[in-house]
Amino acid sequence: MSYLTMVLGVVALLVLATSLIYTFRVGRLVSVRKSNLDTQINEKIQDHPYMRNPVFLAYVIAGLVSLAYIFYLAYTTSW
Repeated sequence: MSYLTMVLGVVALLVLATSLIYTFRVGRLVSVRKSNLDTQINEKIQDHPYMRNPVFLAYVIAGLVSLAYIFYLAYTTSW
């Protein structure tokens, strides 16, 4: 695995982790600011708020794909 590939993989993981933390903070801030104009949320979403959120699913899927690609590159270039 070349040095550039390893650096880019680390940078990608840092960006992913930073954006995930930022999304959690913004989500927590929005949930604190409840207004009178909000409508009732579906019960299925209330039971599983993170699994029904496409943003969190995108972070999880992107993280898994990037880790799989990094491990694939490490495996194929080390032999």
